[in-house]
Amino acid sequence: MFTRTFTAAPADIDELGHVNNAVWVRWIQDIAVAHWEAVAPAEHVAAHVWVVTRHEIDYRGNVGVGESVTGETWVPDPPKGARFDRHVRFVGTDARVKVAAVTTWALLDRASGRLLRVRPEIAAPFVGAR
Repeated sequence: MFTRTFTAAPADIDELGHVNNAVWVRWIQDIAVAHWEAVAPAEHVAAHVWVVTRHEIDYRGNVGVGESVTGETWVPDPPKGARFDRHVRFVGTDARVKVAAVTTWALLDRASGRLLRVRPEIAAPFVGAR
């Protein structure tokens, strides 16, 4: 499992006084990219890029300005062709899950932009690491 802390800034807050849904999506992207860059070998990061093909998000609680959450992400299952599902959750300081998501990512060749099958050596540092 890979973790990262996020703190809600004033610009992240919507008219209801809590983190805007679009910010949660940005944080999902941010933690996924940070995980890739932290774990993948440099040659994989240089040669490949991931794109989201699907988000499934459950909003379970609110976070206000100045509040922090711990983002957690993991990839429980092997890829299917060019895609795999990444799980993400954000846990508040009260130990309650505020947002939980499953996102589907596809692997592209950075130079050509073409879809690539996720080879075992690319997936190995991520799959099952929870």
